[in-house]
Amino acid sequence: MADEPVSDPAPGDDTPLTRAEARRAAEASSFQDHVRTAREELEQQFGRARDELGQVNERINARSGRNLLMATLIGLAIGVVVVGTLLWIKWLFLVFAIPVCLLGLFEFSRALQAGGRRVDVWPQLVVGTLIMVAAFFEGHWTHWVITFAGIAALIVWRLIAQMAARDGRRYGDVLADVLVAGFVPLYVPFLASLLLVLLRQDEGQYWVLTMIVTTVAVDTGAYAAGVTLGKHPMAPRISPKKTWEGFGGATLAAVIAATLMSVFMLHLPIWAGILFGLLILASATIGDLGESMIKRDLGIKDMSSWLPGHGGVLDRLDSILPSAAVALGAFFLFSPLAVS
Repeated sequence: MADEPVSDPAPGDDTPLTRAEARRAAEASSFQDHVRTAREELEQQFGRARDELGQVNERINARSGRNLLMATLIGLAIGVVVVGTLLWIKWLFLVFAIPVCLLGLFEFSRALQAGGRRVDVWPQLVVGTLIMVAAFFEGHWTHWVITFAGIAALIVWRLIAQMAARDGRRYGDVLADVLVAGFVPLYVPFLASLLLVLLRQDEGQYWVLTMIVTTVAVDTGAYAAGVTLGKHPMAPRISPKKTWEGFGGATLAAVIAATLMSVFMLHLPIWAGILFGLLILASATIGDLGESMIKRDLGIKDMSSWLPGHGGVLDRLDSILPSAAVALGAFFLFSPLAVS
């Protein structure tokens, strides 16, 4: 028997709905309501998960003092450039390393100026460039001569500039400016140039890469252990966020990274890799704490904000700069032990 009409026709439609059509319409409406409810529930769950993730990220950022996501992305990008240049054509590393070190020198000079010191930025950049270029292209004696001649020139420049200023600056301030003029090129370009001295050696690019990987492992191990386990401050007056638990994580990471790199890339005995890791651990920690002391004295948190999640360029170089000297010494000490 044919279905009978069960509803009034829709406006503008003279055909009434049959019972089957009405049932199908009701089922379609119920399905749409179910889909709409499920979608709203899913959106709410995603919203709660996003809020919880944001809260966790904020707690991690507050505990570590940096934006973890941005720090990771920038760190990976820099890592790709470093590894690519060192393993492809090692002199290309200069195209990356020298500008980066000059940026660190520039921001350090500007930070010192903001702290009341008079620093001649452009002469510092010129001398810094000469020191680093000489380290790779010239012999050791020429490198040392250019370094100390450049420091002497910067000190004389500062004294002449002060005499020309005639502003009645106190003797103590002038002396501090002169000492800073000599310290800046030693701290940034000279220590960085030792990495380029190491790079020019036979198989030097592998030593540079091993040092950088170990230094990054120190920083990463300290960060991971400090965020998850850190309770006992290591140097609260210098850097309140550094903990002994973080130092333990840095020690483990440094030894593992240095041993693996030394055995499989440098072909050194295991004991040499362990010792190399401990030496880099010491130099990286001293470099990090040393820069923290400088920033605390200047009353700043970061040298600049050029690298989101990291601070300034020098904030990323603080562990690498003193480690370059240690790595160069380790090269001359351990390289005869390498098994070809």
